[in-house]
Amino acid sequence: MTELNDSHARNPGSLPSERADCPAWDGPVPGKIRGALEHNVAMSGYTSWRAGGPADRLYKPADLDDLCAYLKTLPADEPVHFIGLGSNLLVRDGGLRGTVIFMHGALKEIRFEERRMQGRASGAESRFGVVYAEAGVASPKVARFAANNDLTGAEFLAGIPGTVGGALAMNAGCYGHETWSYVSQVLTVDHQGNTHKRSPREFQVAYRHVDTTGQRKEWFVAAWFLFPRGDGEAGRAEIKRLLERRIASQPLDLPNAGSVFRNPPGDYAARLIESCGMKGVRIGDAQVSEKHANFIVNLGQATATDIETLIEMVQEKVKAKGGVELIREVRIIGERVAPALPGTGTTP
Repeated sequence: MTELNDSHARNPGSLPSERADCPAWDGPVPGKIRGALEHNVAMSGYTSWRAGGPADRLYKPADLDDLCAYLKTLPADEPVHFIGLGSNLLVRDGGLRGTVIFMHGALKEIRFEERRMQGRASGAESRFGVVYAEAGVASPKVARFAANNDLTGAEFLAGIPGTVGGALAMNAGCYGHETWSYVSQVLTVDHQGNTHKRSPREFQVAYRHVDTTGQRKEWFVAAWFLFPRGDGEAGRAEIKRLLERRIASQPLDLPNAGSVFRNPPGDYAARLIESCGMKGVRIGDAQVSEKHANFIVNLGQATATDIETLIEMVQEKVKAKGGVELIREVRIIGERVAPALPGTGTTP
């Protein structure tokens, strides 16, 4: 999972790595916001890989209204990055310029709505429930909430270790289901702090990818999910089964970012990686998991550079052996650390 919900979340792959001068802007006028603003914050504490350099600024909004108020204070050219649990994200060791908005625990509202819809096939009325969840809500919480309200179809979200915002940004999925299959409507916010309701028709949604049809600079802050009525007890049992399956097959005892690569059509990334003898391969403390080859784990002191270098090595090996180009599912953002000068141990 996914999970980066930032201004570049609609475009897979790395963001530009060239270093820009740190903006002179040093924060909003005191009293204008209710959240917490920090400076020079190590992103290793906000990503599930437990690696990454510092962000110039990190803001934890008090709620959605406060987030909008904060965005209104930003200069028009201020880079902004939204993150949830950081479970699908690698921040390079050179860090991030601009402001990171930390959503988890901030945009946390979740509620149940009920709607009646006309069945298209028979004309018979079918009952659906709508779950409204803000972007900082953990995906597994949505699964449990839906089941507790006797809704079905959300069980797969228990297997996504991220937030609603990240799931929307990348169309996160597992066990044959995808997030946007259940999206009825989304709420976005723009750089000026204005919110917009958008329908799924306004986005181009594909496997682990969501793109807008225009050039809007907006971020997901909430969604309405449409689920049919069903057996809540059976849903809770399915959630338990899926979590047990996840625990048995994934290296959850070590810092990781979930599946590193998308599965290529008709195959599995883990199978291809293992067939190249890459299972267990290490660079520093970054290791291709011995439990699941499509996971890279941090054995303790891995740097973002170690992890990214190992990702690139895996791609090269799979490409060389089988001609398959693995596409990353994780997002890589931020600036690279300049290499040390020969014989000095220092950077330029």
